[in-house]
Amino acid sequence: MSDQDIAQRAKSLSQIRAAIDHVDAELAVLLERRLALSGAVQRLKPVGGFAGRDREREREVVEAMAHRAPRLGPHRLARIMNAVIEAGLEVAEEERGAHAR
Repeated sequence: MSDQDIAQRAKSLSQIRAAIDHVDAELAVLLERRLALSGAVQRLKPVGGFAGRDREREREVVEAMAHRAPRLGPHRLARIMNAVIEAGLEVAEEERGAHAR
């Protein structure tokens, strides 16, 4: 049963919130996986961190995601992905600083 089916068939607010909690938990795991992968990219770039941002690559990522999430569209996804990317860059810079000590 899809999340949309669950939302339509749910009898209570608590059922829908439980489904949201489940999706949020999955999203947290995916964000952690993305963070690990983007950290590996940062280590391979000649210029890492915020200075090494590839805006064209970010645009491509957003466009590809917009095909999978058309209701969000590129403008909303760009805001979401900007926050995700910036969080990843912050963590990479913090980890680089911790390793440099």
